[in-house]
Amino acid sequence: MKINDSGLCQSRQKQRDDPMNINVRRFQANDAKTVAKVVAQTLRESNSDDYSQEYIENDIHRMPAEFFIEKAQQTHFYVFCDDQKIIGTGAIGSYWGSSTEFSLFDIFVLPQYQGQGIGRLIIETLEQDVYFKRADRVEIPASITGLNFYRHMG
Repeated sequence: MKINDSGLCQSRQKQRDDPMNINVRRFQANDAKTVAKVVAQTLRESNSDDYSQEYIENDIHRMPAEFFIEKAQQTHFYVFCDDQKIIGTGAIGSYWGSSTEFSLFDIFVLPQYQGQGIGRLIIETLEQDVYFKRADRVEIPASITGLNFYRHMG
């Protein structure tokens, strides 16, 4: 898969029985408001069984659009699109400034797209990133909600 840095979504190769046209590209600053909305919706709908509404709203409050602009300056931040609609995010960046240890960040998929392989595509994309390839160790800080997904991924 080739990542498109031009701002246009680059199609991944369509898989058999795959009705969606999922595209991946690097995050751009003008994506920030949409990404913040995707994250907020995902937290509110997907994490509500594991966290209180107050906890979720505090989490959302600390991640406005500006948070994602800053995060993208510190990481390789990707957006995943169904045509041009951002439906998921994922990033990889240094673990506390290390050049050999990295973390995966901000892995979110809109609830209506969960269970359709988008999360797997995000992980596979991050695994192809230069940071992942040079890592001696990769950490994945996960919410309670995300633990089963990561266990399933191996």
